Amino acid sequence: MSHPTQLWRTPPHGRSYFSWNRQSLVTKILIGMVGRSFYLGDVMPPQLPQGDSPMLKTLFALVLAFAISFDDLCAADISGDLKTWHKVTLTVDGPEAKETDTNPNPFIDYRMTVTFTHESGEPTYQVPGYFAADGNAANSSATAGNKWRAHVSPDRPGKWDYEVAFVRGKGVALEPFATGSAIPPTNGLKGSFEVTASDKSGRDFRAEGRLNYVGQHYLRFAGSGKYFLKAGPDAPETLLAYVDFDGTEAKKKNVPLKTWQPHVRDWGEGDPTWKEGQGKGLIGAVNYLAAKGCNSMSFLPYNAGGDGDNVWPFVSRDDKFHYDCSKLDQWQIVFDHAQAKGIFLHFKLQETENDDNIRNGKAEVPTSLDDGDLGPERKLYCRELIARFGYELALNWNLGEENTQTPQQQRDMARYIHDVDPYDHLIVVHTFPNQQDKVYPKLLGDQSVLTGASLQNDWDVAHARTLKWVTASAEAGKPWVVANDEQGPASLGVPPDAEYEGHSGIAKEGKNSYDRHDIRKQTLWGTLMAGGAGVEYYFGYKLPQNDLVCEDFRSRDQSWDDCRIAISFFQKNQIPFWEMTNVDRLLTSEHSSKTYGFAKPDELYLVFLPQGGDVSLDLQDAKGKYQVQWFNPRTGGDLQDGSVLEVIGGQNVDLGKAPSEADQDWLVIVSKAK
Repeated sequence: MSHPTQLWRTPPHGRSYFSWNRQSLVTKILIGMVGRSFYLGDVMPPQLPQGDSPMLKTLFALVLAFAISFDDLCAADISGDLKTWHKVTLTVDGPEAKETDTNPNPFIDYRMTVTFTHESGEPTYQVPGYFAADGNAANSSATAGNKWRAHVSPDRPGKWDYEVAFVRGKGVALEPFATGSAIPPTNGLKGSFEVTASDKSGRDFRAEGRLNYVGQHYLRFAGSGKYFLKAGPDAPETLLAYVDFDGTEAKKKNVPLKTWQPHVRDWGEGDPTWKEGQGKGLIGAVNYLAAKGCNSMSFLPYNAGGDGDNVWPFVSRDDKFHYDCSKLDQWQIVFDHAQAKGIFLHFKLQETENDDNIRNGKAEVPTSLDDGDLGPERKLYCRELIARFGYELALNWNLGEENTQTPQQQRDMARYIHDVDPYDHLIVVHTFPNQQDKVYPKLLGDQSVLTGASLQNDWDVAHARTLKWVTASAEAGKPWVVANDEQGPASLGVPPDAEYEGHSGIAKEGKNSYDRHDIRKQTLWGTLMAGGAGVEYYFGYKLPQNDLVCEDFRSRDQSWDDCRIAISFFQKNQIPFWEMTNVDRLLTSEHSSKTYGFAKPDELYLVFLPQGGDVSLDLQDAKGKYQVQWFNPRTGGDLQDGSVLEVIGGQNVDLGKAPSEADQDWLVIVSKAK
């Protein structure tokens, strides 16, 4: 039997049709027209009606046109670079809604979930979708529309299949598997798209792949297999309090919105903006950090009622069930650019002032989400951030800055994030220095799904505190990724460079003082030599360009040099830090309490001398010859020779004297001779 006319079209590349409902509807119409039934689908498409009736042919043509237009109505739009690790966006036409609707509320009463599956069957990602207004809200500032969206960053080339689940019900978005009423024709929408290999290189994370927790003390890129050390600013926590973001306002006169004007000069042609040129200052700030060699930045997406009180993802400060589509799309532009520039995103989800219902012993904090519990406000907040930004390759979810929720509240929140995030990004928690020993032991091992700790402590105890939690987490059976993310004293943090805005470069509190060089020695290298995953520098609240008002990262320009030198040392010299452990016990020096060792036993030993001087290394359990070289952490550069070039294992060995400036900080590299 010949099939001269096929009614059901094959969808074009990047689009799909939910065809069964359409076929059923058109079938009923045609049955009514021609008085007989026929087969559908691949077996036997319908034929043109027989006979010479002009009316019948006209009606058939109308139904055919209806079927074709229904194709477009039910199509899913696939956009973005269809390459591995790139952002691929699926957009569908769904229910018309406004940000402020309450019945139904587009954020809690609809649930869009897209299942993306590689043609091989693995991996499969169940990605939460979200209401996107008109689909161009970053530029239009739209508050209403019928566009619904989900993002995926595919990790393998080849064909990817997807299926959309779209349901409606009271609060249905808050639970991934809650029952709802299906919304046709979007529910059940299926299709596929082809993905090719990434074409990125250099710092761009799309050249490396997703940064995964792999059961070790360091994150690893899924694409390249490389391990990650981070360094960058922890401040300002108010980074997103930016005048160019829609719906952003300052509630405190002493914490104004930022213009990021000092970094407008760092924006370049071809860099993103929104709304005809907005965003250059913050995009430029990201460019500056990347150019300095930093690879991380930190921010609060929600600080209502906190120190800044000028950042929230909602349409208004106290409306926790309605989200600002245009503002969040503008955040997304900045985050996408940061990832392309190799900048890790540290989401500090809340701060101590609004993480629960307790402040100064009183139970009345209106800005807290569900009084600290895992309720509808907190669930929606986590889901919206994951849906809109979870596809980013390098990030962590921090339960909160100086978090004071109960252990059970922390466990519940972490579990919800873990269950909703399809990519299982790193989950950490930050707390007060004097509460670490109270908070962290209750979360170690299988007591929670946390996979890391974000440490706050005085600048000169970073080594000891990092080592404590690296060791404790390993002993508990689940090694944590431990980073030093805030340096005390709280009022000072990392000081500005000497001569920046006339500053001396010295931070003083009482009789104690320190400068950028002390930070380099004890915080930066102290953390790395303890097995820490990196640092983020906090700027205090008393110094110029501090944690609340900073909009000029050049205030710590020389500190970023120190960070770049440290990170590049490990990269350039191919140091297998992920296979190394702390060995302070093997060192003897005149400054032994502040001399740090890090080793892959019997192969490689790093010895950091914050104050220089002589040092001996216990190699009694190591055999063979070892080469001795020196690295200058102040200036970087190639490895240098000291007074001793080679040592023999099986004994305590003197590592000799530094190439120069013997009273300054040096790193000694003792490597097995080849």
